[in-house]
Amino acid sequence: MVILSANVDGREEIISSRRVKLMLQIEKINKYYGKRQVLQNLTLNITSGEIYGLLGANGAGKTTTINIICNFLKADSGKILINNQPVSEATKKNIGIAPQENLLYKTLSCEENLNFFATIYGLDRKTRQRQVKNSLEAVKLLDRAKSPVETLSAGMQRRLNIAVALVHQPQLVILDEPTTGLDIEARYEIWELIRQLKNQKITVLLTTHLLDEAERLCNKIGILKNGRIVAQGSLEELRKCIVASYILVVETAAEEQAIAVARANGFTPRRYGNALAFWLPEHLELTEIISRFDGIPLDSISRQPVGLEHIYLEVTQKEQS
Repeated sequence: MVILSANVDGREEIISSRRVKLMLQIEKINKYYGKRQVLQNLTLNITSGEIYGLLGANGAGKTTTINIICNFLKADSGKILINNQPVSEATKKNIGIAPQENLLYKTLSCEENLNFFATIYGLDRKTRQRQVKNSLEAVKLLDRAKSPVETLSAGMQRRLNIAVALVHQPQLVILDEPTTGLDIEARYEIWELIRQLKNQKITVLLTTHLLDEAERLCNKIGILKNGRIVAQGSLEELRKCIVASYILVVETAAEEQAIAVARANGFTPRRYGNALAFWLPEHLELTEIISRFDGIPLDSISRQPVGLEHIYLEVTQKEQS
């Protein structure tokens, strides 16, 4: 597979020579709320069967993007295709959405909730019965089919919310912050469910604030800033945004001296929150690194791989400068 790098609207995008089936194509979408532009030439492609993570701060344009994909909002300009069809009422049946706020009736049972939504999607009685069972089985709630939603844990309710998105057998499933507010055990259960969706060749668009979630689950990641994609690609491709083999994090009372020494050694200084860090352009053993800071009082020093957190901060802060 040949990978080329092309500059599109001032950003780097990865292009592959391998022909793939695109489930979602968004090309130069613009959207205004009054005079405020919330999407700016937004362009992204999601390949059939992959998990695409859309990252961005509140107000970056994630919700507006989802609403346009689902045909709840109209873009002011641009093109959007779902399985090669322009977005319309007809494409809604190809999309399942699990919003951050659960779409559940708490006094109804799991089974009754799914029957209700399956009816809205137009499934006949026989198909409804089959799909309600299949969806409950997929999210491991078949044994709670008769249980009222209000008796379920938060994690179970989130899984049932995803079952609602699956009940009509969509080709594209949108999961909006699916693990927000969940404890770690419930989060792992949702992660395993999302992996199962991929195994079933279901395309997933995942929005999340949890960068480790995107790292673990997503084949491809897009970083949204002020209504446009500022970087996208696999995690390995995104690591090219940072010219470093490792990130060095140090604690010292002599930060200015440490920065001067680091720069003299070709280490690029960065701050991640309150932490002082340096990009290491090559692999060095810790003993060698410490020797480079000879004379600088170091309280602690650690070497980390380049992670999504570092990439996200680099590309979003660059947009502010």
